[in-house]
Amino acid sequence: MTKLTLISHHLCPYVQRAVIALTEKGVAFERVYVDLANKPDWFKALSPLGKTPVLKVGETAIFESAVILEYLEETQPNALHPRDSLRRAEHRSLIEFGSAVLNDIWGFYSAPDQAAFDTKRQQLATRFAWLENRVAAPWFDGADFSLVDAVFGPVFRYFDVFDRIEDFGVFDGLPKMQAWRRALAERPSVAQAVTDDYPKRLHTFLLARRSYLTMLMLRQAA
Repeated sequence: MTKLTLISHHLCPYVQRAVIALTEKGVAFERVYVDLANKPDWFKALSPLGKTPVLKVGETAIFESAVILEYLEETQPNALHPRDSLRRAEHRSLIEFGSAVLNDIWGFYSAPDQAAFDTKRQQLATRFAWLENRVAAPWFDGADFSLVDAVFGPVFRYFDVFDRIEDFGVFDGLPKMQAWRRALAERPSVAQAVTDDYPKRLHTFLLARRSYLTMLMLRQAA
């Protein structure tokens, strides 16, 4: 079998997508971490965009998480996409939606002041309220774990750390979101997609942002 190597960053949610998919498929792979603040030359040669994840298939490098997920679907067992073409297209749309939610999360923890912070908090609540009307149980589309679930596992993981700072009410009145979040947290492939020190790493990262959220964290610690 061709050796698979996943070039990773400890906090990258897009890396986590790939790890979850590989784990669900039962595929052996090696994981190599890079410091994105000090990118080594070998990584720059593999990743022209300078981002993780990168999947090395033998000596060939594939970058962008959505492309990696599709490659794994085409080449590895245990399909995580529906067979029906229309449902499969819908799932791909929801993967893009998941990326939009991650962008909102970035805006949330990077917001420089309360006004920008509240705007992003409401945007996240709106995103999850939309999902509330679509999610089945126990997984996104019912009984089968899918790539959409792999995408949203890392999304919800952020809130495990955010909730330690304050209850921001993003999931208030959304019982399906709360149940989906709990189910994903308990899924072995999702739980094991990060190292044990992930919460500490994310906490340190958030403190260094010097954002409005950072101010809330410092106020809590005082």
